[in-house]
Amino acid sequence: MDQNDNPTPPAEGASSTQGNEQGDRMGVEERDGGARPSVPDLLAAARGDAARTPVTPPARRASSGTVAADAPPGDVPGKSFPAATPPAARVAPASGASKTTSTPTPSVNAGVARAVAAKPPSKPPAAGPVVQSMPDPQVNQMRRWIVWGSVVGFLGFLGGMIPRFFLPRAIFEPSSIFRIGFPGDYALGVDTKWQQQYRIWVVRNSERLFVIYARCTHLGCTPDWKASENKFKCPCHGSGYDSEGVNFEGPAPRPMDRADVKLDAEGQVVVNVGKLYDWPKGGTNRFNDDGAFIRVT
Repeated sequence: MDQNDNPTPPAEGASSTQGNEQGDRMGVEERDGGARPSVPDLLAAARGDAARTPVTPPARRASSGTVAADAPPGDVPGKSFPAATPPAARVAPASGASKTTSTPTPSVNAGVARAVAAKPPSKPPAAGPVVQSMPDPQVNQMRRWIVWGSVVGFLGFLGGMIPRFFLPRAIFEPSSIFRIGFPGDYALGVDTKWQQQYRIWVVRNSERLFVIYARCTHLGCTPDWKASENKFKCPCHGSGYDSEGVNFEGPAPRPMDRADVKLDAEGQVVVNVGKLYDWPKGGTNRFNDDGAFIRVT
C-alpha cells in the first residue's frame, strides 16, 4: 500500500492545540457579542457614521468615554466631546472649523471640575495699645475762654459803633455853660485847675475876675502857663502872652479870647464858653464889655 493511499493522521497534540485556538477565538467572539469589527468599521464609527455602519459592542465599549453631541453650525458633524465637558465648552465657533483656546481650562482637559481650595480664615487684627483719654487741662480751658471772650468783645464793640455812628455828637458833648464856684475861691493870679476839663484859666486881679479861653490865636493850640516866667507860652510856634492873655511875642496876631461870666442867684460864677469876647488886631477892644468880667473888691 502506498503511503499516499494511507495518509498519516495528524498528531494528537497538534489537532488539540488547533482546536483550542479556534475554541478560544469563538469564545471571545461570542463573549463580545459577535465578530470583531474591522479597522474601516472603527474609523467610520469614530467619524459618526453610525447610521451607515453599525457599531459593535467592543467599539461601543472603546468609545464609552465620549458623548455624542450635535455639531455646531459649520463644524464637523458627529463630533464627540468628553462626558464631563460642560455645554458651553461644546459650542464651536461659526467660522466653519473648530477652534481651541491657547490655554484650555483644566476642567475641560481633565473632564472633571477641579475643586476650589478653601481660603484659610483671616487672622483677626492684633489688638493695639489702649489709649486712655485724659481730661482737658485747666490751662487749655482758660485759654479757650479768653479767646472766645476776645472775639465776643470785639464783635460787641463793632455792633455798638453802628448805632453810635447815626447819633449826633452834640448830644454827648459837655455843656458850654457851667459853674466854677464863688469868686472868693480864687486868689490873685492865674488858676489852671479847669484847664483839662473846660480849657479855661481863671484870672483874678485887684479889680476884676475874668476867664481866658485857652486857645492860641495863631493856629488854635493850647498854650501852657509858665509861672516862673509869668506868661503863657504856646508850644506849637512860640507865641507868648502875658498874665491877662495879651500877646507880646511870636506869630500870634491878637490876644486870647475871654469867656462870658456872671453870678447866679447863689453868688457862684457861671461861665459860658459859647459866648466869647475878643480884641481883634486893629479893632475894638471888647474886654471891657459887660459880661467879659466880674467886679471884685
